Amino acid sequence: TDPATELQWLIYELQSAEFSGEKVHIIGHIPPGHSDCLKVWSRNYYAIINRYESTITAQFFGHTHFDEFEVFYDPNDLGRATSIAYVGPSVSPYYDLNLGYRIYYVDGDHDATTRLVVDHETWIMNLKDANLFGYPIWYKLYSARSAYQMQALRPQDWDKFIDDMTSKEDVFNLYFKHYWKNSPRRGSCDGECRKRLVCDARSGRSHDRRALCGHIEARIDSTAPAPQTWRAWLYNGLSVSLSMLMQLPQVAYQIPKFIMGLG
Repeated sequence: TDPATELQWLIYELQSAEFSGEKVHIIGHIPPGHSDCLKVWSRNYYAIINRYESTITAQFFGHTHFDEFEVFYDPNDLGRATSIAYVGPSVSPYYDLNLGYRIYYVDGDHDATTRLVVDHETWIMNLKDANLFGYPIWYKLYSARSAYQMQALRPQDWDKFIDDMTSKEDVFNLYFKHYWKNSPRRGSCDGECRKRLVCDARSGRSHDRRALCGHIEARIDSTAPAPQTWRAWLYNGLSVSLSMLMQLPQVAYQIPKFIMGLG
């Protein structure tokens, strides 16, 4: 599916860049792993990104309004990350969000430049404070390398970060805070929510979560507290009831004293 021959044009430009030894940044709107991106188009785009993984050093998207990312993987080895797509936060507060924007630091002009993103910062404006004081105050929410303790921002580094979010709840909670741009209305994130967001980060190809995320979801499920069995529920209920019954004589003894003003 390429009705506007957009992918055909992209291949031509990437091939020209490869011949010339140039590096490429791709900028778009809808992230290719998002459900709003057509499945077949996304699949073809994913294949192109993997073909030119040595030429494409970063991808930049928006659309979701959240602060997130998507990692691409070798289709023949889903353990090998090949590309990273940054999904930047929106200046729009829609919906229940603080306003935000992203600053990227890119390896610049020198003989051995990689054109890789070496760090990025997210700056936000607290909407509640702006309404209260009548003017905006922008501040840096975080920088990726510092907040996530990353040595670099290569695809394999983001893959490791996904692994950390899968196994370490505190790492995920920090990401969740940044995902919502520190909105006070972000609510909590249960196991299903955590699986969805971690899977989103691993999904550079839309409508293909089973292939890309099955093992991640299983790992998160394995760390969740085991559901209470009916025996444990019955035992705990009886224990509470017995404890309450044991308090009744003491309460009954105190009532006459209280009435007589002796308590």
